[in-house]
Parts: sequence; C-alpha cells; structure tokens
Amino acid sequence: MELVTQAAQKFGDQPALITADRQWRFAELDADTARIAAAFEASGIRRGDVVALVAPNSAALVLALMALVRMGAVAAPVNHRFPSSHIDGVLARLNPVMTLDTAQIEAFVTDAFSRTDTTFTTATEMERPVSIIHTSASSGKPKAAMHSLSNHYYSAMGSAQNLPFRPGDCWLLSLPLYHVGGYSMLYKSLLGGGALAVPSPDTSLAESLASFPVTHLSLVPTQLYRMLRADGGPERLRGLKALLLGGSAVSAPLLHEAIREQVPLYLTYGSTEMSTQVTTSPAPVTEARGDSGVVLPYRDVAISADGEILVKGECLFMGYLEEDGLRKARDAEGWFHTGDMGELSVDGRLTVLGRRDSMFISGGENIHPEEIEKALTSIESIEEAVVVPAPDAEYGMRPVAWLKARSDALDDAAIIASLRDKLGRLKTPVALHRIQTWQTLPGSAKIDRGWYRNQS
Repeated sequence: MELVTQAAQKFGDQPALITADRQWRFAELDADTARIAAAFEASGIRRGDVVALVAPNSAALVLALMALVRMGAVAAPVNHRFPSSHIDGVLARLNPVMTLDTAQIEAFVTDAFSRTDTTFTTATEMERPVSIIHTSASSGKPKAAMHSLSNHYYSAMGSAQNLPFRPGDCWLLSLPLYHVGGYSMLYKSLLGGGALAVPSPDTSLAESLASFPVTHLSLVPTQLYRMLRADGGPERLRGLKALLLGGSAVSAPLLHEAIREQVPLYLTYGSTEMSTQVTTSPAPVTEARGDSGVVLPYRDVAISADGEILVKGECLFMGYLEEDGLRKARDAEGWFHTGDMGELSVDGRLTVLGRRDSMFISGGENIHPEEIEKALTSIESIEEAVVVPAPDAEYGMRPVAWLKARSDALDDAAIIASLRDKLGRLKTPVALHRIQTWQTLPGSAKIDRGWYRNQS
C-alpha cells in the first residue's frame, strides 16, 4: 500500500499542504515526494536505512518524511531543541546513514524538485518500520520507539472513525513532527483527505489561526490556556470543528473555561508507544467528567490488578530501538504496561489517575500527586501545580507543592485549609512554594519532577 499515490488518486485536486507561501494539492504532493524519494535513493539511502532529521516543522520536513515512507527508509525526526550534547547522544544510538539539519533538508528538497527522473523503489509492506519517535521520558533520557506503517495506518483509521478529517478540512500542525502527535498528522491527512497547514516556526499560535483556514487543532493544556487569553482567541477556537486536547492532565478551571467559551473540545489520552491516541471523547465535551474519552477502534485497554493501564492492538509500536537491537516491550499476553494508573468504566471511558512512578506512600497510604494537583488547580487563581514527596521522620514521606498562581491567589493558610476540607490531612501538602517559571526537562516543555523532588 503506497499512501501518497493512493491519496493523490482519491483526493487529486484537494488541498493537501498549506504554507504562507504555497499550497500543494494531493496530486502535486505525490509528484514532489516522488522526486524527493528518487533523490534519497540516488544519494545511497536504501530500504530499512535510518535517516535522522534534526529540524523544526516546515513544509520541506513534511515532504521529506513522506518521501522516506514511500521508499521504505526509516525516518527519525529528532528534537532540535535538545542541547547539542543530548542530540549527539541520540544520534549515536540511532546510528543513521544520513543526518539532515534544517538547511540541509531545505537544500535537499529544493534540489530534488529539479529532477526529471522520479523512479525509486516503492515500499508497500504494512509491517515494515517507517519511523523512530523518541518519548519525552520523565527521567530525561528519551527512548527510541520504532513504529511500523501498520501502526500509523490503524492509528489514523481509528481516530477518523471517531473524529473525521475530510477534504476541505484543515489541521494546523501545531505540534512538532518529532512528537508522535505531530507525526501522526501526516497519516490523518493522507487517509482522510484533509490539508495540513504548516506555519513558520516563529509564528504564534494566534497568528497561525488567523492566517490559515483551520478547522482542526491539537493542543496541550498550556497552549489552550494561552489561547483563551489571547486577543480574539476564544472566538477563533469556538469556530473550529474540533480541538483535540492531550499531552498532560487538564485542570478543572481550564476545562470549565473552555466549556463556557463553547470550544469544541475533545479530550484524549495517548502515548508514543501507541502511535498517539488511545482514547478520545466521542463528542465535544460539555461537562467536566474527569475521563479521557472512550477507547478508539484498533486499540485494546485493560486495567491490571494493581490499577495500571495496559494497552495493545494494531497501534502498539514494534519496540524500543537499543544498542543491541529491537526490544519488544510487552508481556506474555501482548500487553504494554504504560506506567499510568487508571480506571475503566463499564461504558468504556478511561480515567487516568496519574503516573505509577510518581506515587508514594505516606503513613501507609498510597498518595497520587496528580490527585492533589487537581485539587490545587481547582482553587481559583492557581494556574498550575506540581506535587512531590519530601522525607518525613514520622510518615516516611509527605507531599510538598510547587505552585504557579496569579497575584490575587489565596494565601498559604487559606489554600491549606481548603485542601484539608477536600482531601484530608494526610494528602494536604506540608509546604507550598510559589514560582514564576517551571524547571523543565532539556529540550522539552515537560516539567522536571525529579528536579523538584531533589529540592524538597
């Protein structure tokens, strides 16, 4: 199955890729990616070879990634925001036959456009590897997750059955292509017929929404928070067909605000290992239920005896690429253990309780920091919170909280009193620390919980 040619045959003159300067239709996308694939092959790239691409989002990167899929090479988009030493370590583990940065990708693609020979070896097998996407591991050391064409194909198919993306639609590429949520957009477009809009890296989200005919959008909670406060932001979000929200827990105040503004919000839970979405709301959210939607087609979800979320299905990745080869990360029954704790209702809705490795024991009771964080952010004017364990002579561990709050927030005593009413004394933090900015993992927007644990 060759997805780009198939999309060209099916969607032909429909818009496929849009930038500020140019628009590609599916037929043009087919012709240009064929030229780039031929150029890759002429440069010595062969079936199964790993090609690393270290660059921010661009139309050239989209075209290069699609060309690599067509010829059977394995694309490894790498986070360009990593420190250089971190990138060097990632590349050493990948051992790619070619590494391209932003300028090299642009030059390679531009040169390929002048080719008249578009002959290359087409790869169609569904089970062949096509991508290596690195996880944003909480430990700071990302794992290299390898996916097959089948993984991405069924991920997009299952998503489309719940949230269609059709010709005439336009999804803003607001997530980086080195993130599974961004990379998955390529397959959503090729299978559904909607267009991808690619803004320049220095364009704000608000400006992008004003510049492109966006109908679909993927955001993380921090992006949604900022858009709801941007000039004209709520109106632009309200005009979308769908806003897919995932990446981290959504605070109750943010969810209530989005519902109040009539944003067509779809909550989702996913992972790199499952090729992005696992569960998604079946319709726009109109009440804060606390769940992350229903299990999508081609995925299976179970809860282990100790409460861990287990997943498998057509979307489950091939394994982690390590120095000694590919390690399949599944148990004897084929389940992948996510490390997340959760509950699955009788009607198939998944509620994520928090990370297994962030849980700690205080006075003999299991404490989930995420539960305390949700209680904190439900208090008016507390925008974000992180809870970590601190050593305690009597209880073993007690919770400590780090807060980002507005200037009109309650004082510490009032916050502590509110939490005791909601959670009880044992789950109430013994100390509150107010901060202006978060300490994050290198090259990531993810909060470095380990750093805060070391400060407590």
